[in-house]
Amino acid sequence: MGTTSEKEYKINEPVIHVGVIQMQQVIDFSLLANYKLKGKKIPPGDYSVKIKDGNIYFNGDSYDELTFQSDQLHNDRFELKDVVIGVGFHWERKENQRFLGDLKFICTESDGDGSKAITAINIISLEDYLKSVISSEMSSTSSEELLKSHAIISRSWLLSQILNNLSNNKKKSDYKSSTVTPTEIIRWYDREDHDHFDVCADDHCQRYQGITRQNTELVERVVNETIGKVVSYRGSICDTRYSKCCGGIMEAFENVWEPLIHPYLQGKPDNYSGHPFPNLSEEEEAEKWIKSSPDAFCNTQDEVVLKQVLNDYDQETVDFYRWSITYTQSEISDLINKRLGIDFGNIIDLIPIERGVSGRIKRLKIIGTEKVMIIGKELEIRRTLSNSHLYSSAFTVDTFDEDDEGIPHKFLLTGAGWGHGVGLCQIGAAMMAEKGYKYDEILKHYFPDTDIKTEY
Repeated sequence: MGTTSEKEYKINEPVIHVGVIQMQQVIDFSLLANYKLKGKKIPPGDYSVKIKDGNIYFNGDSYDELTFQSDQLHNDRFELKDVVIGVGFHWERKENQRFLGDLKFICTESDGDGSKAITAINIISLEDYLKSVISSEMSSTSSEELLKSHAIISRSWLLSQILNNLSNNKKKSDYKSSTVTPTEIIRWYDREDHDHFDVCADDHCQRYQGITRQNTELVERVVNETIGKVVSYRGSICDTRYSKCCGGIMEAFENVWEPLIHPYLQGKPDNYSGHPFPNLSEEEEAEKWIKSSPDAFCNTQDEVVLKQVLNDYDQETVDFYRWSITYTQSEISDLINKRLGIDFGNIIDLIPIERGVSGRIKRLKIIGTEKVMIIGKELEIRRTLSNSHLYSSAFTVDTFDEDDEGIPHKFLLTGAGWGHGVGLCQIGAAMMAEKGYKYDEILKHYFPDTDIKTEY
């Protein structure tokens, strides 16, 4: 399927396949060194591939797929034009990006209509990939302990996904990530989305922008010093999820994705106070928590710390620990109609039916004049209530200015955190490093009862 094989995984330095551009009719690119295509030398220059008659055309020849092979995997470079970053988020934009390694184009089938499109894949060593991820997910000038933590969890997450996909290939036909009935839509978005490569380049997986973001000597050293190190639970590589800001309490894995319990990905307060945290699955407690500003590592406005985690476009978001957004009746009814493709009429109320341990809503009832339906899980809720993605599903709903028929004209959503909240909290981890915690202490905090082991 064009993803990492078991043989590739077992060598000293794994080689991975990263989906960078997906489903395009034309892709422009530049080779910045000599490459080979089916043994033929392709010199540096500007090139293009396009779909024609269901195949990929390059320099007048037709291919099912084609790979530009580098002579030196760690040094040869190419550039892809107009790569979309921040897909579906409020800061979505295009930029040209440069990459190390091989460039592969495959012909993929569009959803629904059977038409063909092109996907661009970067074939790169895992350790080179990590140097980019660290510099793309956060500032490459971050503190050493934070960078070490992130190198280890990024490596662990990817290897766990590769191994998970290898072991589940035969089961994928039985794998379901959605339940849709006339009264309920429950979806989560995870591993089944990528059959043609190991990992995508955007925030859906791990943010990866090639060598576009400048690496530093510190990033090089951190990755080299942690090479092969992973987070392990009882001998197995951990699924080390992470998000920007947990909002004060980490969420449990099973409340966001498939109903699979990972003991190291459970609810836990993002501090070392030792005090028990409230039961945020209860609505009254969740409202109190979300509308307050409790102490936590990620509860900070320290610009020095935030610049370590937030790149320039991330800093366009100023409120993340606690935030609010207001919709008019027409705005929210039009938004829900557009995002779900269902006409609810006027929206009467949004009622949390079930919350997770961090207060994130797992199931939300939308009550309209024409339709009543429950939606979930957290990302489906976030996608439905925003033109991009709502910062998190840990929010309360207040309605105002009801008319004589009980239909409100204004909705106020007050929320906590940025992202799904499972696993490592990037802003919290940055603050821990600033306070003097070492990388192994940071990882123990976010992934309890785990160890660090050397996998290769």
